[in-house]
Amino acid sequence: MIRAKITGIQDLTSAKIAERNGADFISFVFDMDNKDFVKPELAEVLSWKTPYTRKVGIFTDDDLDRVNYVASMVRLDYVQLNGNESDAFIRRVNRPVIKRYYYDEHYFSVKRAEECPAEIILLDIGEQDYHNKKLAEDISHMHKSVIVAGDIDRENVLKVAHALHPYAVDVSEGVNSYGEKSRYKIKSFLRRADCLYKNYSR
Repeated sequence: MIRAKITGIQDLTSAKIAERNGADFISFVFDMDNKDFVKPELAEVLSWKTPYTRKVGIFTDDDLDRVNYVASMVRLDYVQLNGNESDAFIRRVNRPVIKRYYYDEHYFSVKRAEECPAEIILLDIGEQDYHNKKLAEDISHMHKSVIVAGDIDRENVLKVAHALHPYAVDVSEGVNSYGEKSRYKIKSFLRRADCLYKNYSR
């Protein structure tokens, strides 16, 4: 089965469309210098209004107290850490953690990711070729769930999933139009992912 994670949700309509069309996760970005930043007070409302999908809060090298405060306030299901957070930091987060790694076949360590106390690993492959055999091998050797992020959109999500067999795919820019979330693209992407879900579950 393949699951879909929509990152960068900032408004209720996009959140509801993602939920209604089967998104398994919606992600709120709490890094204030990120263009997708959403205030925790708004994210709290969006979370309450979308009870049927899991919520992820994204932080980068943030203060632990703020991470835990926002996680509780917004009722997050997961905290995603995108920075250089230590294992000790991860263990003190009051929600299950998704830890992001940028994938480089020469430097990425499956052993290090396996030893990380995070529950889920997110591999950001950027614009790399998803047919990379080393990448597929590394994912297959992981005992943890792996989410793949990068240059993913409706046109290539089936190919990415068939090549890498991840636990989930993460899309952000791939459902944007003119720098903002496109309701049409969210719906279209999730319909394609749902088609894949049906194929995998047969």
